Amino acid sequence: RFDMIGGLGHPWLKGHTPHLDRLIARGVHFRNPFVTTSLCSPSRASVLTSRYMHAHGITDNFTPLNPSLPTFPRLLQDSGYRTGYFGKWHMGGEGDEPQPGFHEWLSFRGQGEYLNAEVNRNRVRSKRPGFLTEVLTNEACAFISANKSRPFCLYLSHKAVHSPFQPLDRHVGLFRDLRAPRPETMNYREEFYEQWPEWVRRRRLTRHGVDGRLGTDEPFDDLYRKYCQCLLGIDEGVGQVLAELERHKLLEDTLVIYMGDNGYMWGEHGLIDKRAMYESSIRIPLIAHC
Repeated sequence: RFDMIGGLGHPWLKGHTPHLDRLIARGVHFRNPFVTTSLCSPSRASVLTSRYMHAHGITDNFTPLNPSLPTFPRLLQDSGYRTGYFGKWHMGGEGDEPQPGFHEWLSFRGQGEYLNAEVNRNRVRSKRPGFLTEVLTNEACAFISANKSRPFCLYLSHKAVHSPFQPLDRHVGLFRDLRAPRPETMNYREEFYEQWPEWVRRRRLTRHGVDGRLGTDEPFDDLYRKYCQCLLGIDEGVGQVLAELERHKLLEDTLVIYMGDNGYMWGEHGLIDKRAMYESSIRIPLIAHC
């Protein structure tokens, strides 16, 4: 979500996201970017096509992207760029087949797995030992190295920080003694629900509410802690990508964009997860470094 970076003042993450902090310090931080649909597939389709949901036609997580729609990677590919996609696609349910606009491809079915995931690498499926955040980052760095002498477009799309959260072993245990923040609207108060639609009250008990907690029996603080821990793996990956660009003397000649496709609510309006058009859900981080 929009505020989960140490350099933006998050109390838990201060000092723990040095590479994202570096992007902010040396680049441009957009303070008020929003997605139009706080759900994985529609939001990702909008990023690729620059179209609203009603125009690109993906209204759920099961509809595939129309291959005839123009996307920015296809335009760059047509202009001579080498293009690569590495990570979560998640448009079309369980589909992981290579998509138009990309010379290189690595993805996985649906949400994938954090550990020892099965991936589709250029139409060949295989198990990849290790942690998926690191696998994707290493593939991205290899793509940079292989294409250092030509224009390229790299699209790195992490599974993290999606639930069920599974952080890297080295990050387990961090923030152990900290209590997650409680938004003012998290606790049940009758005066709130007298003003809101009835579904907000009912939703508290589903996996999207604080009383259903993503379909688990884990305490709220533990879920929030794992979310932050997962983010640290992404920050380390950002550092690797920047280092690879520096190694090939490309950092000053490459536009690096960091963003999310939606943000988790952590107790706002008694909700967890996303899927509702509240600011904490549709507001995202957006940083550009060039």
